[in-house]
Amino acid sequence: MTVVGPFFGLSVRDQALEADVQAGLAAVEEGLIEATKSGVPFITEAAQHLVKAGGKRFRPLLVTLAAQFGDPYAPGVVPSAVVVELTHLATLYHDDVMDEADVRRGVPSANVNWGNSVAVLTGDFLFSRASRILADLGPEAVRIQAEAFERLVTGQILETAGPQNGRDPIEHYLDVLAGKTGSLVAVAGRYGAMMSGADEHVVEILTHYGERLGIAFQLADDVLDIASDSHESGKTPGTDLREGIPTLPVLHLRARAAATGDPEDLELCRMLEGDLGDDALHAEVLRRLRAHPALEQARRDTIRYAEEARATLAPLPECSAKTALEELCDAVVHRAG
Repeated sequence: MTVVGPFFGLSVRDQALEADVQAGLAAVEEGLIEATKSGVPFITEAAQHLVKAGGKRFRPLLVTLAAQFGDPYAPGVVPSAVVVELTHLATLYHDDVMDEADVRRGVPSANVNWGNSVAVLTGDFLFSRASRILADLGPEAVRIQAEAFERLVTGQILETAGPQNGRDPIEHYLDVLAGKTGSLVAVAGRYGAMMSGADEHVVEILTHYGERLGIAFQLADDVLDIASDSHESGKTPGTDLREGIPTLPVLHLRARAAATGDPEDLELCRMLEGDLGDDALHAEVLRRLRAHPALEQARRDTIRYAEEARATLAPLPECSAKTALEELCDAVVHRAG
């Protein structure tokens, strides 16, 4: 049993699959470095800031595993994985500006190093490099990316706007995650299968799998934002709380408070509306949330989405790649504790 790459705890028991995955991820890493080079040294430094900080390479890993259902050595597999990761990295630069984040992947965020304008423009630079690679992968690949990017941006806008009057905030939030996170993970599954020449029904299965897994992945991040320290998550705990972003544990808390009228829950909700830039208040809110049933409910929701992702794999033939995809579901759940 061998742990694959920088991803959190995925193990591969088939040596041939392990070799393919390791070679694929190494090629993706080379592709990321090449794609983030510029004739302007400062742009190269900023563009490679998060690439060199590392990361789980969750999306390229999914591309590589999905490609096992066709020809994993097909020429479009690695470039499509680079496209997906570049797109993801670009959104991180933009997210950190929106969230005023100080830390990303255990290093100072780009906006802290160079300011908001450079961080936003660097994200745009990464989008442009992803588009250049896509142009060589054909119009269908471009269309898929464009549709996913529209969903991603729509999800971000809906998160910023909040739910419309009368809409369940939890239902709204899960729709946001399907667009903001699930769409790009779905593309990873789709590209891997499609570029490898897998059958169309396999492409559809791995697309749906990716979307459900992507939602579970983000829900695990919601749990980590509250439950972990910066060493585990690679970013400052409670960042979403400070920025007033209502992640799933907070939404469950609010729903519980509204349903029961529990005084302690109502007090915690009021604290969340306070100035969480105050370190003492922020620490107290984190402490209370870590002990609150709302956090456990968010963990259960994470498990539910991971199990839904696993269930979509049922029609696929039994093989080492399918087993590895099932273990990805377990790994996401493990992150959430």
